[in-house]
Amino acid sequence: MTKSRYTVTAALPYANGPLHLGHVAGVYLPADIFVRFLRMNGHDVAFICGSDEHGAAITLRAKKEGITPQEIVDKYNRLIGESFQKFNISFDIFHRTSSELHHQTAQDFFLKLNANGKFVEETTEQYFDEEFQQFLADRYITGECPKCHNPNAYGDQCEKCGTDLSPTELINPISTLSGKSPILKSTSHWFLPMDRHESWLRPWIKEGVLDGVQQHDPKAWRNQVIGQSLSWIDSGLHSRAMTRDLDWGVKVPLEGADGKVLYVWLDAPIGYISATKQWALDTNRNWEDYWTGDTKLVHFIGKDNIVFHAIIFPILLKDHGDFILPDNVPAYEFLNLEGDKFSTSRNWAVWLHEYLDRYPEKMDELKYTLTAIAPESKDSEFTWKEFQTRVNSELADILGNFVNRALVLTQKYYNGVVPACGELTDLDQEVLTEIERFPAKIEKLIYAYKLRDAQTEVMNLARLGNKYLAENEPWKLVKTDPKRVETIMHIALQITANLALMLEPFLPSTASKLRKFLNINLTSWEETGKAAILKAGHAVSTPEILFPKIEDSLVEAEVEFLKASQQEIQQPTDFEPQKPNATFDDFSKLDIRLGTILEATKVPKADKLLQLKVDTGIDIRTIVSGIAVHYSPEEVVGKTVAVLLNLEPRKIRGVESQGMILMAEDATGKLSFMIPEVGFSAGGGIR
Repeated sequence: MTKSRYTVTAALPYANGPLHLGHVAGVYLPADIFVRFLRMNGHDVAFICGSDEHGAAITLRAKKEGITPQEIVDKYNRLIGESFQKFNISFDIFHRTSSELHHQTAQDFFLKLNANGKFVEETTEQYFDEEFQQFLADRYITGECPKCHNPNAYGDQCEKCGTDLSPTELINPISTLSGKSPILKSTSHWFLPMDRHESWLRPWIKEGVLDGVQQHDPKAWRNQVIGQSLSWIDSGLHSRAMTRDLDWGVKVPLEGADGKVLYVWLDAPIGYISATKQWALDTNRNWEDYWTGDTKLVHFIGKDNIVFHAIIFPILLKDHGDFILPDNVPAYEFLNLEGDKFSTSRNWAVWLHEYLDRYPEKMDELKYTLTAIAPESKDSEFTWKEFQTRVNSELADILGNFVNRALVLTQKYYNGVVPACGELTDLDQEVLTEIERFPAKIEKLIYAYKLRDAQTEVMNLARLGNKYLAENEPWKLVKTDPKRVETIMHIALQITANLALMLEPFLPSTASKLRKFLNINLTSWEETGKAAILKAGHAVSTPEILFPKIEDSLVEAEVEFLKASQQEIQQPTDFEPQKPNATFDDFSKLDIRLGTILEATKVPKADKLLQLKVDTGIDIRTIVSGIAVHYSPEEVVGKTVAVLLNLEPRKIRGVESQGMILMAEDATGKLSFMIPEVGFSAGGGIR
């Protein structure tokens, strides 16, 4: 049977910060599972990703850190790429939109659409910062959302209610550059008249039909993708500017367009195409094969990117005329963390690179947990307690326990050689029949993008194995009927071999270990479901423990670490309201004094924490402070700081912290020491 060709893309991460677990669970891990399965099942696949290195988010981060946009994207492209490699995400290429090939590809795309009359050039009034003498792109403007009245909506979207906005709709707009109210000033841009496309978009999204031809199965699209897209269309599509007044990005390749770049949501999706081109050059392939003809284009994204991948990019592809449209856009909802939303500004996050630094041997444990709680159809939540429960109760007690028993008993009874299969009982036959059914069930779920349920089915095979051994009790039966035990152990080893194959898309490192234990190198999905993967007489190896139990101490340490990273980092653009009134007696209980920082070092494997030795005037004590993203150890030594002395000590990353450094924070999230006037020394009280 001819296998479909697939081009699978994972949303390009902004190169303005590291990846957290919300990103991983909602885009990159499910895309990797899907692709690994496709490869096992004989499909020709291009798995495409890269860093999105243009747009206002990059320039804002550069201004905040006081470095150039190029330095920002170089830093985070490297960090993100290394994180993907360590986490064993199997991209065919991880490219970048700052590459020369991408700039040329994006400009050629723009020029063709412009030559074909797909854009409309308009002069409009846009916000301009007089102090910085600069037009303000969407993300350079904040203000009150006209729909939900969130005071910190952006110029293109309110992240609280999800409403698509234009800057002029904001109430009381403020420039993020100067903090002042901008003025309106005339400027010309190229607009995409999306209203021209409503007639074909609606049936294409709702019914999968384009120009009378069935293009995709709408039943395979997630309800939230269809619902959000149709809501946009039903509300009436509007023209959207495809260029911006910025000095960072892909230059508009037309005369008279100085100081203008392509809108990031025109530029970034074309990055999928330019990345495919680079991969094809590197591997001697024809890139066009993966964007034309009988190829299925699949975009794995988060729900905040639905409109761009299900409406705007398809419009651009259709207007261009040379490319296929998406076969599916499996969008994921949001993953929350310990009862709250992931927040990079508040540092409420588990960063992937930090997790991998701390627990490099627990990669598959994290993959399993994130897939088990994946926000496929609604928001879900990651907690360290559930991580512990999933690892201990499922990976260790079900999967690990079965594999260990099957292989250890084989070593004990048969010196590591697969015994022959004898006469089958009805129970044996039922188990073998069940094994044969698993591949079809898993395959159907994966093709339907129900990866969480597919992983559950693989674990159900391990449950079947445990149940089979428990019911037959070969460790008892070996004394009275050793011949029967040979058959039992033969079947148990066939289940183990099937697990070694079926786990490959989900837990590739674990699957590799199992194949090593079994001394097999099969990786084809066609081999799954068979009861004779291992032949009688085949030698297997002595196993190791697959999944050590997660101790309570790890959970406690991670929760404390998360809280510690919050103690001095507040929401940069949304100051908290006043807390409830306190009495003078409440305040007088706080012992706040001046202290001098004598020594400072970074806490190992914790990018946010500094370990400080502080002279408080009455003693010298250790304080762990979450200021490492704002100050280097060298910068803080000798500083006189405000210290809360009588805070209950607690261990953070194994170091007992005996107080808290008090900091000031401005509206951008920058922290500063509350330095007293000259002449004050350690020990002085603050009243």
